[in-house]
Amino acid sequence: MSFAISVLDLASIAPGRTARDAFANSVEIARAAERGGYRRVWYAEHHNMGSIASSATSVLIGHVAERTDTIRLGSGGIMLPNHSPLVIAEQFGTLGTLYPGRIDLGLGRAPGSDQKTMYALRRNPSSADSFPQDVLELDGYLTGNTRVSGVRAVPEPEQPVPLYILGSSLFGAQLAAQLGLPYAFASHFAPDALHQAVAAYRDGFRPSQQLDEPYVMAGVNVFTADDHDAAVEQKTVAYRARARMMISRGPAGRSFTDEEIDAFLSSPNGGQLTAMTKYTAVGTPDETRSYLEEFAASLDADELILTHQSTEVADRVRSVELTGTAMAAVTK
Repeated sequence: MSFAISVLDLASIAPGRTARDAFANSVEIARAAERGGYRRVWYAEHHNMGSIASSATSVLIGHVAERTDTIRLGSGGIMLPNHSPLVIAEQFGTLGTLYPGRIDLGLGRAPGSDQKTMYALRRNPSSADSFPQDVLELDGYLTGNTRVSGVRAVPEPEQPVPLYILGSSLFGAQLAAQLGLPYAFASHFAPDALHQAVAAYRDGFRPSQQLDEPYVMAGVNVFTADDHDAAVEQKTVAYRARARMMISRGPAGRSFTDEEIDAFLSSPNGGQLTAMTKYTAVGTPDETRSYLEEFAASLDADELILTHQSTEVADRVRSVELTGTAMAAVTK
């Protein structure tokens, strides 16, 4: 089987580095993906997270688009209940006008933040309830078929910006099926309902103006290096850092040794955190290719969204490059 590959980039701010450094790294990663034959790069909307710089997602997409040539760039995703559909249509209509045929708009309904940040965003806790209606309103603006009389989104690109539904539950799968939109499952951090959601999406799919048949995407973590041991070490360091971030408490945060982190991840309490990264490819290019082919085949996936997780940007870029070369024969 053949399938596309794409990259999810969180614009991570490494310890001791700045957001400007993270943006420069995002450009470097996107250029590597462009050289490596990836279909697109996705950027996620997160708020009030000191290690993630992609909060103003549409601005970051424009920054990277100006510094690349052909690769598609999209939101993975815009958390639509945080915004009015008109504003998002204007932002992505602008991007689609400036970079025709290169912009994708992935949508989710989670807050991308905590309760206090939801308040700061002026988001009503019940705003997710109107997500299906908001998606339809947004689609109307982007396609020139407004659902709000007398209101249109300007600019309106010549090529409509395609929509994608992102999720980690059956709700998103069922909505994407009902609306006839591509569906991406966040299996890189929420693996449990992956196969059930994909089955529900395919079973309920209705063709639409955008899409004739189901299009399935799934996330997977990747650590590819020139030799197996280096990839394993990168995985170990990255997942330790992730665990530290999630369990640290207090104003300054307690410092945990590697041994303490490893013990926690091996304990029942740490088991849930470990299970979140169930789908992880780690090893040489050949090992990564074998894992990704098997993972894609288990879903009959059309596209895999790869999250290259190494803590050092040089290692992430190398992982992007090695994986792209390894997958060249099987990607479409």
